[in-house]
Amino acid sequence: MLLAPYLRKFGKFTVPQFIGDRFYSKAASTVAVLCLLVASLTYIIGQMTGVGVAFSRFLGVTSETGIYAGMGIVFLYAVFGGMKGITYTQVAQYCVLISAYIIPAIFISIQLTGNPIPQLGLGSNIVGQDVSLLHKLDMVVSDLGFANYTTSDAGGMLNMFVYTMSLMIGTAGLPHVIMRFFTVPTVAAARSSAGWALIFIGLLYTTAPAVAAMAKTNLLRTITPGVVMGNADPYAADSQLVYEERPDWMKRWEKTGLLKWEDKNGDGRIQYYNDKSKSDAFKAKAEAAGWKGNELTVNADIIVLANPEIALLPNWVIALVAAGGLAAALSTAAGLLMAISAAISHDLIKNVFVPEISEKNELLAGKISMAVAIVIAGYLGLNPPGFAAGTVALAFGIAASSLFPAIMMGIFSKKMNKEGAICGMLAGLFVTLFYVFAAKGIFFIKGTEYLHLIGGPNSFFGITPEAFGAIGACVNFGVAFIVDKMTPEPPDHIQAMVEAVRIPRGSGAVTGAH
Repeated sequence: MLLAPYLRKFGKFTVPQFIGDRFYSKAASTVAVLCLLVASLTYIIGQMTGVGVAFSRFLGVTSETGIYAGMGIVFLYAVFGGMKGITYTQVAQYCVLISAYIIPAIFISIQLTGNPIPQLGLGSNIVGQDVSLLHKLDMVVSDLGFANYTTSDAGGMLNMFVYTMSLMIGTAGLPHVIMRFFTVPTVAAARSSAGWALIFIGLLYTTAPAVAAMAKTNLLRTITPGVVMGNADPYAADSQLVYEERPDWMKRWEKTGLLKWEDKNGDGRIQYYNDKSKSDAFKAKAEAAGWKGNELTVNADIIVLANPEIALLPNWVIALVAAGGLAAALSTAAGLLMAISAAISHDLIKNVFVPEISEKNELLAGKISMAVAIVIAGYLGLNPPGFAAGTVALAFGIAASSLFPAIMMGIFSKKMNKEGAICGMLAGLFVTLFYVFAAKGIFFIKGTEYLHLIGGPNSFFGITPEAFGAIGACVNFGVAFIVDKMTPEPPDHIQAMVEAVRIPRGSGAVTGAH
């Protein structure tokens, strides 16, 4: 709501264009292109992973084959669609996405708690029991050796606060989101579209915790019959699902390779206990029940798509969720590819390296850059750095630490100069990437050990790499203002332009001022 109207009034069409003109520097524009490419490519890895999961399930193939199919469809869809085509299809896709996410959540909430509002169902009692859904889930997962579901976030309260901040300001810095506000017809339309977007985002994001908890509950209800919906002993043999009697949804997901079972104790039943538990009491009970290690591996990326199948919802609901999953991944991938294409062909090649390039060759360069981005994203989707949502969170953090501060300072600080903006963006980007790679570990070619440059994972006050974007943004702001104080002010015409962008059109008519 704060950024969109000013960006639209500025009159440019991409984030690097805005930064290049506002900070009167091709170098600033080039650095913005670098930040955009890193954030967009990281984001698109998660989308390709999601496309692969959806196609693998509904084509009945492996997840790798699903990613190849997704790469082909995204290529045709983005390369031949153009900005206008992609914009209109995204409207339809977003309607499908919202419906596909909300409707199953309502069904499952009614099924488990009798409450049709998922956000309220999350705290309601389970049908037929005098215990809330979350409390029951805590009881079951702790019995199975896992940490309490409601208090198991890595890093604790500080990490969750920084994570939330990173996601929030990262959203305001994502180039494919910001591009939409450049292309609406008026400043009023930019403000209105931002408001409606926030309403729908709020609807989806407040539903997400309910979807997650209910999916976990239904998964455990399948694997440990009688434990979730009753009070059966999770260590008793009759509380463990016989593998040959597993439901059809498990058989279908096994074909993708994203759900696997290994009978470690040879009893033909599925034992789903926590291998990493440090509780001696749990280990004693589990080993007495014949436990020799967790036997079921469930890829986190399948949960949203598998959720309606696990809950045995009608086929049309399952199909709707499939359509929603594909719509979400395809629409976001197309928007990201459009941002990458414009950044390379227009902001980098035309504005910096080859100013005399023809429109035909500029368009060709954009299509080639899209194709290369799809190949890179497909390769990294086949070898992802983490599960899809975690990879997307890294992209939000990169956008938060690099582009968001530059956009904010460009609008609200007329004294911010090009040197400050450039140094700030580079500092925010590299400190975030350093923390991510160092926390994940740097691989030694000659061995299999990992070198943690900064004292191990989450070593900065327990903050996870996915949440570090907000810290990177603080570094960006700090470096920018320090460098700004040590270098000349922006030219007068730049300062006047920033003032003009912030003044509502027609404001002088009231006082007669000009």
